[in-house]
Amino acid sequence: MSDAMTAANRYFRAGRTALALTAMLSLAACSTTEPLSSLAPIDAAQGSEENIASLTAVIERTPNDPEGYNIRGSAYGRAGQYREALRDFDQAIALDPRSFRAYANRALIHRYMGDQQKALADYNKAIELNPRYDAAYIGRGEIYRLAGRTSDAFSDFEQAIQLDTTDPRAYYRRGLLYQASNQHQFAIEDFASAISLAPSQPYAYNGRGLSYLAIGDEENAFSDFNTAIRLNEDLAESWANQALVYEGRGENDRAARSYARALQLDPEYAPAREGLARTKGSSV
Repeated sequence: MSDAMTAANRYFRAGRTALALTAMLSLAACSTTEPLSSLAPIDAAQGSEENIASLTAVIERTPNDPEGYNIRGSAYGRAGQYREALRDFDQAIALDPRSFRAYANRALIHRYMGDQQKALADYNKAIELNPRYDAAYIGRGEIYRLAGRTSDAFSDFEQAIQLDTTDPRAYYRRGLLYQASNQHQFAIEDFASAISLAPSQPYAYNGRGLSYLAIGDEENAFSDFNTAIRLNEDLAESWANQALVYEGRGENDRAARSYARALQLDPEYAPAREGLARTKGSSV
């Protein structure tokens, strides 16, 4: 067992709670809860019908401009209209076969539609066209990470960081790799870098909190989990993480309430279901 997990075992009052932390660390390493944040440079609100209609009007005026299709495709992607997004990215590429951004955007849509091979091919093409395009390395690295190709994933995230990326996902996802290999101090540093680039996003706070907890730093872990909840009260993992601290302190009534809230948000979230089963003897 690593020094970090030994510290966690010393902190927790019950061995089963340390096992729960191990399970949560494993789940965090497989996390795919981030939004479609790498689509072309548009605001999330532009996925609305009104803005898509405005972008359509622009395309009608300049039908041979590939960037119009690229931007509208990104808007469709943010709206969850993936087939429409693919159609627009196909058209952008047809008009400009060297549009590395269109390839990377289309790759992300393929990934969300479950076609990892097409996504990988598009990321490879984007990198071939522009070896300095950080978003393509980050996207390809995530495919590798979720496929268990840890070394390839690490290499891609590292490349994006060496390109001076300002995209927090490079640090967040490299942090997950460090965390999965129990290198929690490196993970904490990467999560901190992600937070500095996107302080309003809860994901890196949850990641850093779990690594803090793994090395026995309950105070900072609890602060991070509470910050994640404050930033977004609708993430089940944040509530389950907070509950884990309560459970470790022996405050089972509070832990049960937080686990119950996590289950309310996501009835399939196993750590919350298992945590509630351990603490349900207390009043909820």
